[in-house]
Amino acid sequence: MSKPKVLISDKMDPNAARIFEERGCEVDVKPGMTPDELKGVIGDYHGLAIRSSTKVTPDILDAATNLKVIGRAGIGVDNVDVPYASGKGVVVMNTPFGNSITTAEHAIAMMMALARQIPDANTRTKAGEWPKKDFMGVEVTAKTLGLIGAGNIGSIVASRAQGLRMKVIAYDPFLTEDRAIELGIEKVDLDTLLSRADFVTLHTPLTDETRNILSRERLENAKPGIRIVNCARGGLIDEVALKDCLESGQVAGAALDVFAEEPATDNPLFDAPNFICTPHLGASTTEAQVNVALQVAEQMADYLVNGGVTNALNMPSLSAEEAPKLRPYMALAEKLGSLVGQLAHGSLTKISIEREGAAAELNGKPITGAVLAGFMRRYSDTVNMVNAPYLAKERGLDVSEIRHDREGAFNTLIRVTVETSSGPRSVAGTLFGTQSPRLVEIFGIGIEAELDGDMLYVVNDDKPGFIGRIGTMLGGHGINIGTFNLGRRDAGGEAVLLLSLDEHPGAEIMTEAEKLEGVKTVKALRF
Repeated sequence: MSKPKVLISDKMDPNAARIFEERGCEVDVKPGMTPDELKGVIGDYHGLAIRSSTKVTPDILDAATNLKVIGRAGIGVDNVDVPYASGKGVVVMNTPFGNSITTAEHAIAMMMALARQIPDANTRTKAGEWPKKDFMGVEVTAKTLGLIGAGNIGSIVASRAQGLRMKVIAYDPFLTEDRAIELGIEKVDLDTLLSRADFVTLHTPLTDETRNILSRERLENAKPGIRIVNCARGGLIDEVALKDCLESGQVAGAALDVFAEEPATDNPLFDAPNFICTPHLGASTTEAQVNVALQVAEQMADYLVNGGVTNALNMPSLSAEEAPKLRPYMALAEKLGSLVGQLAHGSLTKISIEREGAAAELNGKPITGAVLAGFMRRYSDTVNMVNAPYLAKERGLDVSEIRHDREGAFNTLIRVTVETSSGPRSVAGTLFGTQSPRLVEIFGIGIEAELDGDMLYVVNDDKPGFIGRIGTMLGGHGINIGTFNLGRRDAGGEAVLLLSLDEHPGAEIMTEAEKLEGVKTVKALRF
């Protein structure tokens, strides 16, 4: 089996290439390529490792016919078209924790520089002045720091601020009371935070909900003399309103490492009073750049070689340790999804995936993704676990996941049910020997079958002679039967027959099968 090929297209710590090679990947390091040059070679690679320079556009993704994963050494993925990559079935990873300490420390440094006006004092002192009387700073001790966002970086800032004897309050819709107590901070709403905080630091991604979260109205209604630090993302603050508030004194000072438009070579804030800035240096330490490069190489190699998924933005996480255990379940889930997708007809608006027994104890997201990948193959021949949820969402498919604590007739079971115009249709499967997927129920009828290769699905009346008739018909066309799998509701009632065939039955055979005495439904399947 050939090794996965990875392209590193931005400057990165050389140890990243070493990690790829040690973990079983071929790697090429080609920083500085033009978009056309990248487009010309990307089709040869399974993985693309980048920082902020490479722009992964739809054109690049269209040319990346073998690409499985994009790894961003850093947090922001503004340079990657994540939705388009998802539609192409490409996993997009980042390294959200590799530069957390570095960014948090930069926020604290900016806060201290702002409190003591260090940049202006430095500039004027070097110019030959001695402006001691012009710089009256403020202490941070006993002041209130307001965090907008209390995730990984925000929590580190809180810890450092507490070491400076500051009181910390936070606004974060996802912060639980228990977590706030654990961090030693007070959870408040945004208006309360802005009315009480002496300093505010922002630690939230840029989304439709957070864009201009510090709007003109909020800045004007904040505590007079507030000082603001943003080392997170540009666009979180209304920059024009911030300048006006700095000039009026409503905001006593602001320190920004990020801007709405970057590179920020010309910004109205540059001539505002009590304003300091840096050129997006939050992650710029030797330690951070080494950490994110090594981390992205480890994550991508684990995915390409072992199937582990870590810090993916468009796919549930799946550790390298989990992957071997989940792999047979995912194979079973994909086959069940494919089966119900091939057999269910009409308008399909809802699908549910139930897990019970041992399956209920596992990470359910990859199992759901595998079911959807199998199911959605009726709509796309390029579907996989990454893009299947997006295809399902595009088609308005309601997906539900149900976990049962009970253990039934099987030690482990996955059931897939779709709602059709004729009512629910359900199939279920288990694992034999913890590895071998088996169908055990189809539309309420118990049956044991392997789902593999070309198969023929038949619903017929349970009457003597039928098996002989269909066997004779297939034999007459030179088609060999691999396995016979039978099930029925009750004696003389409706029966199900699943045959594995050595070749796919053509239209002529299907037409003849439909005319056999006792046949209600016949369908050619392929797995």
